[in-house]
Amino acid sequence: MTPTPEPAPDSYQRAAIIGGGVIGISWAGLFLARGIDVVISDPRPDIADLVLAGLDEITPALAALGLPTENLAGRLTFEAGLATAVAGVDIVQENGPERLAVKQQIWRTVEQAAPAHALLATSTSGIPATAIAQAMRQPERLVVGHPFNPPHLVPLVEIVPGEQTSAATVEQAKTFYRALGKQPQVLHKEIPGFVANRLQSALFRECVHLVAQGVVTEQELDDIVTASIGMRWAVAGPFRTFHLGGGPGGLPHFIEHLGRAMEATMWPALGNPAFDDTTVAVLNNQAREAFGDGTVEELAAERDRAQIAVMRALGETPDSGSTGRA
Repeated sequence: MTPTPEPAPDSYQRAAIIGGGVIGISWAGLFLARGIDVVISDPRPDIADLVLAGLDEITPALAALGLPTENLAGRLTFEAGLATAVAGVDIVQENGPERLAVKQQIWRTVEQAAPAHALLATSTSGIPATAIAQAMRQPERLVVGHPFNPPHLVPLVEIVPGEQTSAATVEQAKTFYRALGKQPQVLHKEIPGFVANRLQSALFRECVHLVAQGVVTEQELDDIVTASIGMRWAVAGPFRTFHLGGGPGGLPHFIEHLGRAMEATMWPALGNPAFDDTTVAVLNNQAREAFGDGTVEELAAERDRAQIAVMRALGETPDSGSTGRA
């Protein structure tokens, strides 16, 4: 069955967010600031207090993006019953536990109760839509809409169709996330962890190796990254960076004269660390030294302020006037 043609962006008026953790709260804040009514479905008895506290924490960042934040929770409701929560919504953004059986059970219920026109998206950070949709009668309706944390701030959303996801569903997802001010990127094939997380994981593995080997401390490594590749990659990704590094000959010249040497000398020497007791102790002890007494919330707020400044410099913050419904 082909899904109903996508609604116009301004018809996304109500969203169901499944799971009120860090990612769910972040999505909720963005949806609400974009004028979308939100219902959160989460079985925890204290979910309302947790979500409201989380919204208070991210409100300054939303305001700094030029989004309206007055009475942000005025259109927010809570519904523990999953089928009731998704009835009558235009978008379902699922952020449940990263366990296949749990996600399959969630989506069995959702597809039976959500309207035929609703966009069905999972924020899974690594489980393929194909696997999740095996439990669905209409697998063509499900798509991965994977944000990079925090979703209310970082522009990327990886849209990853499953083997049976329809082209209409993919286009519907692209339209919706673009209307939110996001930068959706459709992957051409499914791969565990998708792209951004795989890149992050590869770099972090070498970071752990360098710290565990005593080459640098955590603080020194962070300083190295933010003063070099982090700064560089914010304006030009790895391939463009090496294309420019190849001089007039571009990337072909770089690969021939520097890339092959990198492959021969550096790639074999990259580390393959493990989170054994010794390594974990080193990392945790240095984390306490590097991050001091500041709370995670305080550090996150500091990060968000700096991230917004970078986004402004790159012209990636939304216009203050584009605050209507998504």
